[in-house]
Amino acid sequence: MSTHQRAVEQIRRSYAEIPGGATPRLAKSTSNLFRFRAQGRTAKLSARDLDEVISVDPETMTAEVQGMTTYEHLVDATLPHGLMPYVVPQLKTITLGGAVTGLGIESTSFRDGLPHESVEELEILTGDGRVVVAREDNEHRELFRAFPNSYGTLGYALRIRIRLRKVQPYVHLTHVRFTDAGKCMLAMQEICDSMVHDGETVDFVDGVFFTPGEMYLTLGRFADRAPYVSDYTGMRIYYQSIRQRSRDWLTVRDYLWRWDTDWFWCSRAFGVQQPVIRSLMPRRYMRSDVYRRLVALDRKFGLTARVDRWRDQPVQESVIQDVEVPVERGAEFLDFFHDKVGMTPVWMCPLRAGSRWPLYPLEPGKLYVNFGFWGMVPLPRGQFDGYYNRLIERSVHELDGHKSLYSTSYYAPEQFWQLYNGEAYRPVKREYDPNGRLLDLYEKCVRGR
Repeated sequence: MSTHQRAVEQIRRSYAEIPGGATPRLAKSTSNLFRFRAQGRTAKLSARDLDEVISVDPETMTAEVQGMTTYEHLVDATLPHGLMPYVVPQLKTITLGGAVTGLGIESTSFRDGLPHESVEELEILTGDGRVVVAREDNEHRELFRAFPNSYGTLGYALRIRIRLRKVQPYVHLTHVRFTDAGKCMLAMQEICDSMVHDGETVDFVDGVFFTPGEMYLTLGRFADRAPYVSDYTGMRIYYQSIRQRSRDWLTVRDYLWRWDTDWFWCSRAFGVQQPVIRSLMPRRYMRSDVYRRLVALDRKFGLTARVDRWRDQPVQESVIQDVEVPVERGAEFLDFFHDKVGMTPVWMCPLRAGSRWPLYPLEPGKLYVNFGFWGMVPLPRGQFDGYYNRLIERSVHELDGHKSLYSTSYYAPEQFWQLYNGEAYRPVKREYDPNGRLLDLYEKCVRGR
């Protein structure tokens, strides 16, 4: 903790020294955002000394964690104690601070909600340069409640205390096939409500939509023993296995990172799923942060766009989004998405918020389905960039859903502040960043500053 205090003092001093007119921005080695920012006058704050697990307490089942610690490092610290965070977002380099101030989700979210719901305490560097400790029961309660989905516009998480849950060494998976989206959504609702399937407890639920006639729910349960364990960190590809087998076994660690090796299915864009390329590629490079860097380089130099022009291919739009739709409207969304966008596969992950959080106002206790889709789609003739993303935004809100802000957004200001509760955000912003040193939520997440 003394080392942590030195790191806090260093970043506080660095923040105070930033000249007026320069927008502070954390300098991180990795990012899982897909809002590629416009260039402007910025001043970077180093986060390299805020990336450690301070302590894990097996008795209280809590951990003290610095804000820039990745879930990969956090899980490595908790699993030896037979513990894990309640929700472990699916990519290794998502940071705890990023998941709390942004959005994280995984297959325990049908029961445990979102990562910020297991947070007990936040130490925050606020926009006005103070370091405050915010909890549900102290004078900074409004900041504590508004911090989720604020994306660094109210301050930066320096230290986070989270609750942990017990785990067992293995996860037994059952892949259940459906040929009708309506029946799939109904089964998801029933399983998530009862937390039981075929007489067995269900600890994890997610799924994959491949076509309107082929989709799967994957149901996981903890186990003390396993007859075998599969390995999807080498030649075998996890998402393809869902279609090939009805049951599987993984170690708990490999289960948590089952999506990371191939960035769900997005590694195919780099040829990594081709057997020859895969056999030559070192395993240490088959991970989400490597692919994310390649995307950033492509964006910087416009390589894909140049190749498309050379091949006389249509201009493509980046469609990278996670949206939440009430489970009873999930089949409608899948019908719309398949008809109007046509990208496959689509990830499906149920979630249920335990309480109402001001800036991401899901109805407590109500089951939603997160649909995740990530890729490029050729634009129809005469249409321009943003065509598909705007269609998706309209559909999501017509279906009483909500959209994460880690990627591109196109809302008008009035609509944005209505959807993301500007009435709750503005008083907290005035209290903790009265001079506007940090961007506000709209400027950062929609205008991409």
